[in-house]
Amino acid sequence: MPDILGAANPVPGYDKAAVNRNLPASPENTQIQNIPDPTRVGRTDGRTERQDSTLQGDGRIRYDSNFQTFLQRLQETPGMSESLSRIFGWDRTEVSSGISAGMAEEMSRVLEMLQMDAAQLLEFLKGQARTGTRFHGALFALLRSAYAKAASDGMRSDILNFLKCYIDYSSTAHLEGSILRNLEDMADAMPASWAEKLREMAARLENGMAAGDRRGNVLLLQRELFPYMSDYVGRTHDMGLPRSLLTMLSLNAVRYENGTEERLLEAFHQLSGYAAFKDQLRGIDGQSLLALLRSSRFDGETGAVRFANSITAAVQRAMRGECSAEMQQAFQSLMGAVLVNESVYMPVNHYLLPLMWNHRALFSELWVDPDAEGDGGRAGSRQRHTMKILFKMDVQPLGLFDIILNSRGNEVDIQVSCPERVVPFSRQIEQSISQILERNGLSPTQVIVRKLERPVTLTEVFPKIFEGKNCVNVKA
Repeated sequence: MPDILGAANPVPGYDKAAVNRNLPASPENTQIQNIPDPTRVGRTDGRTERQDSTLQGDGRIRYDSNFQTFLQRLQETPGMSESLSRIFGWDRTEVSSGISAGMAEEMSRVLEMLQMDAAQLLEFLKGQARTGTRFHGALFALLRSAYAKAASDGMRSDILNFLKCYIDYSSTAHLEGSILRNLEDMADAMPASWAEKLREMAARLENGMAAGDRRGNVLLLQRELFPYMSDYVGRTHDMGLPRSLLTMLSLNAVRYENGTEERLLEAFHQLSGYAAFKDQLRGIDGQSLLALLRSSRFDGETGAVRFANSITAAVQRAMRGECSAEMQQAFQSLMGAVLVNESVYMPVNHYLLPLMWNHRALFSELWVDPDAEGDGGRAGSRQRHTMKILFKMDVQPLGLFDIILNSRGNEVDIQVSCPERVVPFSRQIEQSISQILERNGLSPTQVIVRKLERPVTLTEVFPKIFEGKNCVNVKA
């Protein structure tokens, strides 16, 4: 007989009453198991809803902390150079066996882009530096300096508020696309009777975006679309995909409203009231500011942008199954490395340097901390501006190189960790590096080339990555 009053569905083949009948009766046994002692504190249960606080374990995502999740993925994700070496390092026959024509074309296009001379490589690196941040130019240099010298938390808060408004303002196209995709996915998951009106409002919103009516779009979201979705959830009790997408839509809508020109100009005028900005910002009105911000945006089609677009197209084809399973895994690792290095928790700049040199593929990554601390080993080093660079280079067929560079003014020290087969040439490499530095007006204080025992980790070179532990850190 089914247990109608049970809280859970019965398990087939399991009869609770039968199990109880099979238990031996022992009236003589009066021993009670696991008696609690109120006079002492017992051990906690080994079971917990939280995952282990360490970075080891089963590799699952940490749900108690965004930052711990970032550290976990940073530890587990291979570098971009390693992933690119896997993608382009296979034998041609092995690659072509499970690859589509379109995928082969995309990979050939990427390999053609790697044919660069010294000038082209320099421009490739500069293109990454320009597109890697939106905060470049004289205005943001002024804000950066003022933030470092600010005497009050209120001034720092106002600077950050202006930067947030600018980020949302410059992300208008991205936010509009995300909002429209959220609405499309919501309509697809809703009953047709409700989805029809939602699609009609989405069409009106799209027309407003095309016309540049940001204020009208915000009012449409606030006064019509959100009340309609609230009514839908309240009437249907749908807590599935539409309800989840509504949360994402709310976040995008808030950023869309925060990025209006009015909000941006209001935040800018708030800054102009501080004495530190009066002289520098006195001649900049609202229209001049908007023109300056538009000119500082970089949307050019450089070699770095074309390379990123080609890699993205290749990843999309790989995820659609146009290559072998091994290559799909390599492309997944590549995208994981991209996301980790572009995380908001990454405090250092990241660049990619792929190159074909003397018919050899060279895939390298560069991490730069322009505001590294002094090593404290020399008198006055802490008072001097220090830049630290980690250069990971995978040279086929030699292997992996780890290069750590510290720069203090014109003084530079370099540590090179190389494969075992390169160690016999360490003395020649040290002399060549020293000569290169001297030709460029730098003073080599220390140049060391030694055997690579193990690849160095980012957290070893840049311990400031762990500084994120000191901030408020939650996962909603």
